Amino acid sequence: MEIQSIVENITINIDGQDIDVPKGINIIEAVKIAGKGKEVPHYCYHPKLSIAGNCRMCMVEMGMPMRDRGTGEAVLDENGVQKIGWMPKPTIACATNASPGMHIRTNSEIVKESRNGVTEFLLINHPLDCPICDQAGECRLQEFSAEHGRGYSRFIEQKNVKPKRTKLGSRVTLDDERCILCSRCVRFSKEIAGEDVLGFVDRGTYSTLTCYPGKGLEHNYSLNTVDICPVGALTSTDFRFKMRVWFLKRTNSICTESSIGANTEIWSREGKIYRITPRRNDAVNDTWMTDSGRELFKASESDDRLTHYTIEGVHQTIAETAQAAADLLKTGGVALIGSASSSVEEQFFYRMMADRCGASVSLVNHIGSGDGILLSEERTPNLRGA
Repeated sequence: MEIQSIVENITINIDGQDIDVPKGINIIEAVKIAGKGKEVPHYCYHPKLSIAGNCRMCMVEMGMPMRDRGTGEAVLDENGVQKIGWMPKPTIACATNASPGMHIRTNSEIVKESRNGVTEFLLINHPLDCPICDQAGECRLQEFSAEHGRGYSRFIEQKNVKPKRTKLGSRVTLDDERCILCSRCVRFSKEIAGEDVLGFVDRGTYSTLTCYPGKGLEHNYSLNTVDICPVGALTSTDFRFKMRVWFLKRTNSICTESSIGANTEIWSREGKIYRITPRRNDAVNDTWMTDSGRELFKASESDDRLTHYTIEGVHQTIAETAQAAADLLKTGGVALIGSASSSVEEQFFYRMMADRCGASVSLVNHIGSGDGILLSEERTPNLRGA
């Protein structure tokens, strides 16, 4: 019997508009449902991580319908409409869950001033190196500072100097002057990767991200911290300074490292792949992928990769090779060896050839140790599909 989960919807009011949202959803996600280009700016919040409430950027005004404390009856205004009791100060949207009748303001003057103030504080010690920052073009601080910042700085003191080009691990480089202490990387390593290796030391504006003594960011999911970093603090050592992201073409794909089938995006330019990043799919890989899966594209440029059709060691054209293969299949007594890394369409083609010439088919697959997250023991993507 099929069991369907029933989600209870409630009605809340966002900027004067009634919206039906799932009960218990936080305000950031509720505003996304409202659509019409609405967004609550945020840095530390991530839908797949615990709530930290560090950045204070997601401030909104919240109010609830007023009721008489003695009788419990609704308090009405002169027009017979129930009054809304607004909180005296803004609240953070990430840690506020929607409840029936809730009213939210996302663009009031006090909300705008709150966001401007947070942005100003974040930029006090932030270096002005956007033109050379690897995160340029996909930096949330760059986007929000243009929308919510003052446009000028009132800070005349010297900026704090923090470590630059710090190797947290073999694949991740830290520029601590850019860090806004959102703790996304800390929470990811602890909650998702299961490797609690990152934390903050010192206090105030001198706070610094670092690894625990004797440990390094070496787990097989370390590059996900680069993906979720909202600024240019964490960068991929391999991709660092190689290409501006606005020059790259994004192509949806699937990770071929194992049978998990993590959804990915391939970033390329003029036929050359520069990086692979995860693509969100809550049913498969959420928003993560393995570091080892990101490096598979390098095999396409390997010196020992087969790039020509050969017959007995001699380079031939595709037409000559296809004709030679057809002649060989006609002789009978032939077996086909395929790869479980081939696409399902290629495997279907192998099957058709085998059926027509009566050949047997064998598939080569590879077995390794899984990690219980996004790396399975079956290291070929399409063995079961075959």
